[in-house]
Amino acid sequence: MNQAKRCNGARTWVSVLLGLILVAGLGRSALAADKAYKVGAVFSITGTGSFLGEPEKKTAEMIAEEINKKGGINGHPLELIIYDDESDSTKCNLAVKKLIKTDKVPVIIGPTRSGESLAVVSVAEESNVPMISCAASFKIVSPIESRKWVYKVAGSDSHVVEKMYEYMKSKGIQKIGIMSDSTGFGSSGREELLRLAPEYGITILADERFGDKDTDLSAQLTKIRSSQPQAIVSWSIGPTQVLSV
Repeated sequence: MNQAKRCNGARTWVSVLLGLILVAGLGRSALAADKAYKVGAVFSITGTGSFLGEPEKKTAEMIAEEINKKGGINGHPLELIIYDDESDSTKCNLAVKKLIKTDKVPVIIGPTRSGESLAVVSVAEESNVPMISCAASFKIVSPIESRKWVYKVAGSDSHVVEKMYEYMKSKGIQKIGIMSDSTGFGSSGREELLRLAPEYGITILADERFGDKDTDLSAQLTKIRSSQPQAIVSWSIGPTQVLSV
C-alpha cells in the first residue's frame, strides 16, 4: 500500500469516527464544557494479528493526540480507551463488553480482524453502541437490516473477489486453485471465492486450507499444483501467506 492510500485510510477513519461521535454517540447526553469525550478501541496489539493491530493502535493514538492539540471537539478533549484482544475472539468479546458496561464509551473503533469483529457484532447491536470495524468481511455489515450499529472502513471481500474474477475473465483464466487460512478473513474470503466463481465461468480445481500459524504449506501446494490450475489465489493474512509464494 503506498503512502497516499495510507493517508486516505487515516482520513477515512477520522471522518467516520467524528461523524459517529458527534451524531450517534455523544449526542445522547449533555456534557460539561470541559468533560472528555470517550472513545473505545479494541485492536489485536499482540498475537497473530499484531502486524495489523499495533499500527492501528498507533494511528488511533496519533489522531487523538492531533485532535486534542487543536482543542478537542467543540472544546471537549478526546479520551481514547484502548484494549488488546490478543488476536482472540473470546478476549475481544470481553474487551468490548468492558468498554460498553464499565467504561461506558458511546462509540468503539475496531476490532482489527474479521473473526474478532464477527464475534462482537451482536454485542454492539444489542447495546446500541456504534462500532467501526477495521476488518474486511462483508458479513460484518450484512445483512444490512440487522446491522444498524456496525460499520467498517475496509473494502468488502466480495467486491475484491468480483474485481479479481473480472480481471481473470479478461485474461482467459477459467481454472484456478485457491488457498485460504483459518482466520475469519480467510474463511469469509473463501466463501466469496466459491460463491462467485460460477458467475464468471471460473472452475475451482483445488480448495486448500491452512492455519495462520502453519510453517509448511508443501502438502497444500502439491495438491494445487497437481490439479494444473491456470492461476492460484491465496486468501489469507499474516506471515504464513508468504510460504505460498
